[in-house]
Amino acid sequence: MSRRWWPRPGKGSWSAAALLASLSVVAAAVPATAHPHKPRAGAVYYVAPSGRDSNKGTTTGQAFQHIQRCADVMEPGDTCLIQSGTYAETVAPARSGTAWLPITYRAAPGAKVTLSGTAPVRGFSPVTGADVMEIAKSDPYAQNSAFSDAVAAGHVYSTSVDLGSDVTTVQVFTDKKAGVEAQWPYPGLDLLEPTLQYAGAGSAEATIADEALTRPAGYWDGARALTGYWYVSATGMVKSSAVGSVTLDVAPPCVHKIVPKETRYALAGKIGELSRPGEWFYDPAAKRLYLYSEDSPAAHTIEAKTRALAFDLTAASHTTVTGVGLFAATIKTGPTSTGVTLDGINGTYLSHYTDITRGATDCGSTVTRGVGDTGIVLDGTYNKIVNSNLSLSAGNGIALRGQNNTATDNVIHDVDYMGTYAAGVAVQGNSQTVTHNTISRVGRSGINLQWNTVEGLTPGKDLIAYNDISGYARLSLDVAAIYTCCSAFMMGTSIDHNVLHDPEPATTLTTFGISGVYADNGQSDLVIANNVGWGNREGTVMLNGLGTGSHNNGVYNNTGGMTLFYVKEPGQSTGTKIYNNIGTIRGLTGATDGGLVLSNNLPAETDPLFVDAARHDYRLTADSPARNQAIALPGINDGSTDATPSLGAHQYGAPKWAAGARR
Repeated sequence: MSRRWWPRPGKGSWSAAALLASLSVVAAAVPATAHPHKPRAGAVYYVAPSGRDSNKGTTTGQAFQHIQRCADVMEPGDTCLIQSGTYAETVAPARSGTAWLPITYRAAPGAKVTLSGTAPVRGFSPVTGADVMEIAKSDPYAQNSAFSDAVAAGHVYSTSVDLGSDVTTVQVFTDKKAGVEAQWPYPGLDLLEPTLQYAGAGSAEATIADEALTRPAGYWDGARALTGYWYVSATGMVKSSAVGSVTLDVAPPCVHKIVPKETRYALAGKIGELSRPGEWFYDPAAKRLYLYSEDSPAAHTIEAKTRALAFDLTAASHTTVTGVGLFAATIKTGPTSTGVTLDGINGTYLSHYTDITRGATDCGSTVTRGVGDTGIVLDGTYNKIVNSNLSLSAGNGIALRGQNNTATDNVIHDVDYMGTYAAGVAVQGNSQTVTHNTISRVGRSGINLQWNTVEGLTPGKDLIAYNDISGYARLSLDVAAIYTCCSAFMMGTSIDHNVLHDPEPATTLTTFGISGVYADNGQSDLVIANNVGWGNREGTVMLNGLGTGSHNNGVYNNTGGMTLFYVKEPGQSTGTKIYNNIGTIRGLTGATDGGLVLSNNLPAETDPLFVDAARHDYRLTADSPARNQAIALPGINDGSTDATPSLGAHQYGAPKWAAGARR
């Protein structure tokens, strides 16, 4: 099958700094040690929904009512034990612990604790035909619409509530499940598998042509449009509309065009579309929320997001949060935070937004929307999140900023449902550790690995290892399970022992690549070793030297094939070594002309004789031609029981390694 590789408009000129303009360099202080452990019995305070903040908080019978009351009084070494219940608050500690005496917030033994970012919404009443006529005074298209039909059927209710002036941050829940803003086409309620509509013939520049657009002329004027093509998801406004077309105020950033049959789109912001289960519409001017429901909302729990943070740890250090749940809220540390541990967090609906572009016209701020400020955000130094379950975020599951932070043994799924460069784990800064995570069902990449310095600290390499990633590329292409870009010197960053498999692109287009690890646009000084992949169009590894070249990369002992491009021009791939790999290598012709070295890779026509390839057991059988064939690379391919190391990611006779969260 032929594939086309198109350089991105302006792509070669992107530097890491330009691409991540919104991810500014941060200041942080280095602690004497990361997480010293020298326990001391401190005070224990108790919190329960039935408590009172006027209580002493020192016994279960004298519990506080709010976690914040604990945060106000605790000193280094103290613990807050939280009883079962839902706490609708943002906890901002009054003080930090110390390296020897951390402050701890912990769910009581056996307790189910949830910090919620929502508030209940009540007082719904049925919308009537008279209400529709009143709405039609400002929006004449409300009459004779799917909305008016739903009203006539008795399925639309409304209530007065102030959810702010920005509709794109509103999130409404029915019985703990998020609804969707009224839009066309109706996307369904699975945010990572929406119904997609594509621009039709005649689309170009800022105009979407589609014979399925049957609403009358002017209907969509002022609506918000979401578009997606190639690597870019973007939002804009509809400037004008007619039967069969809508024209945006500006063409999508980066690509600057609507592509027939390839640009997906959705339109929102019109009450006339409110007609399907799970949909809502909010009028910020009238401060009124409309809800589609098959029965009375009074029979359900209706909530709306009102707070972004469950714990605001931006001024806190040496603080531990253990065993708590998050609903429609997240946790954030700050540039000076150090020694913060998040353990056993169970978070759903971490972050939400539907405006990607926010009026910008530049490419960098569009594609990086949500990368640095969504999901669980660990900024600062020597902070970690472990043993946590995180799901449902418009942006990240976890964002690592600063330096020397860690994400280990987490299960992350259904994130980046807006399809930007946000990820299961978005890595910025440097010297970060991302290991033993299981990541699945993501809009773009499982791990988005960028690199930038932190003021006042000595930079170092990242470690990305033993992660199991699947179900990536659902809403964005030219991507990988682990994606890294652009033109950065990665200081020996190691991407190793990851299992990268079964991407799930929503589109069947094959124009743009999907791989296991993608070093895009001139990434250099990476070690990509011992990774296994399957189901990837371009193989387990893809190197793209466009721009500054692909230099000093070591691609060793991977299983699953690879693709090389923009590495052939003189000096374009000097110092890069590709050794000991198993699988078809695409782009071989002339590949060494740019300076890279290829050696001891199993020829594509040779069967490696795996133990059970059909079941993805890529260990080598006794008769495998990959045994005793590798260039010995200490620290990379140790462990074989043979005299000489094996090709591929599994050394013959060595214990089978496993990726993913250890549960």
